[in-house]
Amino acid sequence: MARLPLQGLASFCTIARTGNLRAAADELHLTHSAVSQQLRLLESQLGFQLFDRRAQRIVLNAAGAALLRSVGPALDQIDDGVRSAAAAAAGAHLRMRVSVLPSFAQRWLLPRIGDWHERHPDIAIELHASQQVVDLQREGFHAALRQGNGVWRGLRAERLIDSPRVPVGAPQAAQRLLGADARALAHEPLLGSASMWERWFALSGLKVRVNPVAAFNDAGLMLQAAEQNLGIALAREVLAADALRERRLIRLSTLALPEDSVDAYWLVYPDALHDWPPLQALRNWLLGQLEQSQRAWAAADASPLKSPARTTAAGRTGNRSRARSATRAPGRGR
Repeated sequence: MARLPLQGLASFCTIARTGNLRAAADELHLTHSAVSQQLRLLESQLGFQLFDRRAQRIVLNAAGAALLRSVGPALDQIDDGVRSAAAAAAGAHLRMRVSVLPSFAQRWLLPRIGDWHERHPDIAIELHASQQVVDLQREGFHAALRQGNGVWRGLRAERLIDSPRVPVGAPQAAQRLLGADARALAHEPLLGSASMWERWFALSGLKVRVNPVAAFNDAGLMLQAAEQNLGIALAREVLAADALRERRLIRLSTLALPEDSVDAYWLVYPDALHDWPPLQALRNWLLGQLEQSQRAWAAADASPLKSPARTTAAGRTGNRSRARSATRAPGRGR
């Protein structure tokens, strides 16, 4: 057993996951015959078959399923160990690769990268902005900043911040709405999700049918539209933080739509990197910067609308979004 080929075990896991020799060969960048030969060699050394051959298909049998349950996590752990060792070997010349949502990168992270480099000049951050969930290990990333409820298979997730949605608009809109009540927003051009807006109106005691003038698949674009006075956006405070501080946007009401359980922001990374000093530095820096952002948007809360006649405990001003101390938590995310 000690002489089982590691490459053969890795190929076995890929074949089991894809269920097809040709697909496994493509993923492993090998020929079909090479993958087939590796599988035959592994089965020969084990003394039993791992797949049932059915015409043009192969199907994992009971022995193969038992092996996969043990070998799969072990190979993942080896990958984590190699990544951790490579990170340690990089030393002072480290380049940390981080996957991040485009809206979070554009609206919050990029304006603060200069501060990161001042504090950590020996740790360069390479950002990859994508709305897709990338495989950190396969794509060579050290960490990701994601939205979700905290479980990504094989990764550790630490909650950074909850950020409720608040109505924001350009200064012209704030001036126009000064002294009005929440019902006045129903007559304004609204940006974003109709269902989110209807939930927000419901918190203020109003039943309103909403037909937004524009919807977006990226929160950063929606906030740009709001800054250009194209409409009122129901936006996360953390993404609007700088615009609120600089008065490019004004928070229009004290009422906040509470954070959905699946929409918190998380720092995500392979478990093997938990104690890696550069990752610890990133974690601490993010939490510190998020606390500063909270103070900034709290000070910028003009709220020109009258306070709603009916609010819930979840929607009151006191229910501020808050930076989280790092904890491991379960859930599903993106």
